[in-house]
Amino acid sequence: MQGMGAKQLRITPIRRDVAVDFVKRHHYSGKVVNNSQIHLGVFFGDRLSGCLQFGPPLDKRKVLPLVTGTAWDGMIELNRMAMIDDTPRNTESRAIAVACRLLVKQYPHLEWVLSFADGTQCGDGTIYRASGFVLTSIKKNTQVWSDGANRLSRITVTNPKGKHIGTGAASMKVWKERGYTPLPGYQLRYIKFLRPGVRERLAVPEIPFSRIAEMGAGMYLGKNVTRVKQSSDAPGDQPGEAGAAPSRTLQ
Repeated sequence: MQGMGAKQLRITPIRRDVAVDFVKRHHYSGKVVNNSQIHLGVFFGDRLSGCLQFGPPLDKRKVLPLVTGTAWDGMIELNRMAMIDDTPRNTESRAIAVACRLLVKQYPHLEWVLSFADGTQCGDGTIYRASGFVLTSIKKNTQVWSDGANRLSRITVTNPKGKHIGTGAASMKVWKERGYTPLPGYQLRYIKFLRPGVRERLAVPEIPFSRIAEMGAGMYLGKNVTRVKQSSDAPGDQPGEAGAAPSRTLQ
């Protein structure tokens, strides 16, 4: 990677199995989102150095109203983004920007992209702010729980009907009894608009980036940070923050 800059990256679709293997090895969670539909590889020369996976959100019915008038196939989520450690500075934000341009070109029905920054385990979204996303939610973490030695996701231990796998419980009570509590931190929601006029249909307030510092929600690699000038949010390095055989067409 020596001598290369972020502008020299190349993004192209890759097979699902290649993307899944890469994300499992390089994303901080070690996990993939099974319903991801678009798999893009980030290359420097011939070396696969990163991967972005896009697909529908877990509960699209709750997400669509964020932007008034969004069609069922009018948005997509950045499910996962992972990079190797020695990519050039600003590779992540550059990769997102290029990937979004590809989405605009290849999927004309898409109007916006949703993504979340996991301040509990990773970062507060520096790469999204540097890529033109707007901040629409800052919430204290309720999804990632730990007993001090192990971690679990509230979503992964709860099926769609709200019953916990293997317990039949309807709440987190059984896990609390085992010593699990939510990890400190925040989950931040970001939206990237792909088409002119879509931003005006945003149905929730845009939150100024300065609010992150005001709420003490600044995080990097799961640790609190203090930003002197949060509102400027110059591009920074926050690897792995984010979210099929060749990527299949969106349905």
